[in-house]
Amino acid sequence: MKTDVLVIGGSAAGIVAAMVGKCCYSDKEFTVVRKQPAALVPCGIPYIFGSLPSSDKDLIPDGIYDKAGITLEVDEATSIDLEKKVCRTAGGDEIEFDRLVIATGSTPYVPGWLPGTELENVFTIPKDKAALDTIAAKLAGCDRVVTIGGGFIGVEVSDELHKRGKDVTIVELLPHILGLAFDTEFAAHAEEILTSRGIKLKTGVGAKAIHGTAGKVTEVELQNGEPIQADAVILAMGYRPNTSLAAAAGLPLNEMGFIRVDEYMRTSHPDVFAVGDCAEKRDFVTRKPSRVMLASTATSEARVAGSNLYKLSVVKTFSGTISIFSTAIGETAFGAAGLTEAAAKKEGFNVFTTSFTGVDKHPGTLPGAHPQTVKLIIARESGVILGGEVMGGASAGELINIIGLAIENRMTVNSLFTAQIGTHPLLTAPPTAYPLIKAAEAALHEMRR
Repeated sequence: MKTDVLVIGGSAAGIVAAMVGKCCYSDKEFTVVRKQPAALVPCGIPYIFGSLPSSDKDLIPDGIYDKAGITLEVDEATSIDLEKKVCRTAGGDEIEFDRLVIATGSTPYVPGWLPGTELENVFTIPKDKAALDTIAAKLAGCDRVVTIGGGFIGVEVSDELHKRGKDVTIVELLPHILGLAFDTEFAAHAEEILTSRGIKLKTGVGAKAIHGTAGKVTEVELQNGEPIQADAVILAMGYRPNTSLAAAAGLPLNEMGFIRVDEYMRTSHPDVFAVGDCAEKRDFVTRKPSRVMLASTATSEARVAGSNLYKLSVVKTFSGTISIFSTAIGETAFGAAGLTEAAAKKEGFNVFTTSFTGVDKHPGTLPGAHPQTVKLIIARESGVILGGEVMGGASAGELINIIGLAIENRMTVNSLFTAQIGTHPLLTAPPTAYPLIKAAEAALHEMRR
C-alpha cells in the first residue's frame, strides 16, 4: 500500500493533522492508521462516569474521514523504516509514505514506587473505549472510591462518580487540588465547591500504599499513616508520552521522553512530523520544556504540522505551549492560561496582579446570572500579560480563550483596556463593568503609581 501522507494515531492530533493537511494539499493521498476500533472525544472521557450514559455518547464519528477523502485503517503501527519510508503494522501490511505524522498520544502513569497498583479495582483513565467500558462496569459495583491525584482528570472523574452516588475521596500531594493550574484563591474556591457537593479532600499529603485482601483493593494508606477505606482506586497521576515507536525508528527524544520537534513540528527527519501528547513542548513564556498535555494544544500543533507538510510557512509555526485550561464543578467554571502568579514569581519574573469581580449577565438579577472573577498576571516593566485566571458561569470557558489569545500575541494591559467588545444582557457581563477590561483598568492604575 502507498500513500503520500501517513498519520499514525487517530485521536485529536492525528485527526486534525490529516484534515488540515488534506485541505492544504488536496492533491495528496492521506491515510490515518488508528489502533483503536473507535475514537473517543478525549476531553469528554471523565463524563462517561456520570453525565453521559456510556462511552457510546463520547465518540468521534468515522464518517469525517470519508467526507474529507481520507483513508482510515484500523490497525496498529509496529515499526517505521525511515530510510525506506515504510510503516509495518500488526495486521501484516506495509505502508509506503512520502510524509509521516506521528500522533501516538500518551499512556496513564502508574508509579512504580506505589505498592498495590496491581490489585483488582485499581484503575487508570486510558483513552481506550473497551478498557473504559470495563472500568465503568466494575465501578458500578463499588461504593467507596479513592482518587489519587487532584489534577483535572482526578477532579472531573471524581465529581462525575459522585453524581452516581459514590463516596469519593480525592488525595492530592500539593496543598490544593488543581494547584499547578490555579493560584491559591481559585483552587481554594474549587475545593469549597467540591466539599459542599459531598466529595472528601485530603490535600498536602500523598498516598503511601494501596492495600488489599484476596487480591482486591480495600484501603489506601496515606503518608501520614491515615487509612481510607476503598472499594476502588483511580490513579490520576498524569500521563507519559507514547514514544517507543518513534524511538525504535531512531528519532531523538528529549530529556522528558517526548519526540524532539522544531517550531514547524518537524522531527530530526525533515519528512517526519510529531504532534500531540508524544511531541516535545516548551512553555510559551519561560521557554522551558513542558509536560503539559491538552487536546487543544495537540490540535494547534496538528494545524501547524498539516499546513507545513510540503511547503514551510514562516507564519504557521508553534511558538510554545500556553497551557489554557478550563473545567466546571457544578455550575461554576474555572479557566487558566499562561503562568500563574506563583509560577511567574518562582521563575523570577517581576510581576504584579489585578483582579475584578462582576457578573456574567446584565442586569445581575437575570435568571442564571453568575459572579465572574478575572485575574491577570502582568509583567511590571512592560504591561505584557503573562497569565490569567477566570471563575464564573459557563462563559468563563470562552473568556479564558480570549486571555490565551492575548498572551499568545503578547498584548499589554493597555491593549485590553482599549479593546472593543460586544455585549448582550443574556450572554455577557455589562459593558460598564466587563471584568476582563476592569482588571486591565486596575492594572493601568497600578502601573501609574
